[in-house]
Amino acid sequence: MKKTIIASLVGGILLFMWQFLSWTAINLHSPSQQYSPKQDSILAMLKTHLDKEGGYYLPSAPAGTSFEEMEKLAQDQIGKPWASIQYHAAMEYNMGLNMLRGLLANIFIIWLLCWILGKINANNFNTTFTASLLVGIIVYLNSSYTGHIWYPMFDIRAYLIDALVSWALVGIWLGWWLNRKKAA
Repeated sequence: MKKTIIASLVGGILLFMWQFLSWTAINLHSPSQQYSPKQDSILAMLKTHLDKEGGYYLPSAPAGTSFEEMEKLAQDQIGKPWASIQYHAAMEYNMGLNMLRGLLANIFIIWLLCWILGKINANNFNTTFTASLLVGIIVYLNSSYTGHIWYPMFDIRAYLIDALVSWALVGIWLGWWLNRKKAA
């Protein structure tokens, strides 16, 4: 149990550190967080025209619209601008709490992976590394890439890099730690 706890703590920290670097120092996700010099007027316009917090896809049809009408709207909009908006009425800045929640989630994720790896009878470094990398690819394909198919993201390559690098780091760590020989 001690081995799994240490594996989870260090693996969770590795995952967290890569996420931190990716979003800050390396700034891989900058294409999805671009600055607009008109941000104040855009936010004021959104506040004026959106009734409540939520996710908005523009243009879209109101609830209850028939499939035929939605299809016509979609066809009429081909080649025209569209937007996906995540609107929040008030900014909250809770960096410390958000970072703690992210770190705890990462530690729990690695603990789950350790549980799965513990069920493999003939586990070794290569198996652990490959399984970890495959988990990263599964996470990427099931979340970021599948979402990107429908709602293209400007930082989709960054998410792929995140999946490959962070889970490779985790795989190297877990491959070594979980499969090292016990000292005699």
